[in-house]
Amino acid sequence: MRRVPDDLEVRDAPARSRYELRDGDRLVGFTEYQRRGDVLVLPHTVIMEHRRGRGYATRLIRDTLDDLRGKGLRVVPECSFVADFIAENPDYADMVGPAPETSAADGATSP
Repeated sequence: MRRVPDDLEVRDAPARSRYELRDGDRLVGFTEYQRRGDVLVLPHTVIMEHRRGRGYATRLIRDTLDDLRGKGLRVVPECSFVADFIAENPDYADMVGPAPETSAADGATSP
């Protein structure tokens, strides 16, 4: 497996509700989020097809979680890759929060 270049940048793109992994101005991948107070639900992660299988998703998720930890936020890992990453890296387990309750304003209704 080739090593992920050190000069890639992971940054929050709040207007798109996602963290992006970028190589200069080129998008390499992203992980989407839905913010609910101090908890971010992470439903989906994408790495561009020609970059898959080389550690890019691991870099994206590690840097995303490090940034969120620095901001005092917790996560709900709905994305299976994020859930597996946290299971394999127990230093991040303390970041897993309870699933936020949805409200009518979120488009869901209570029974």
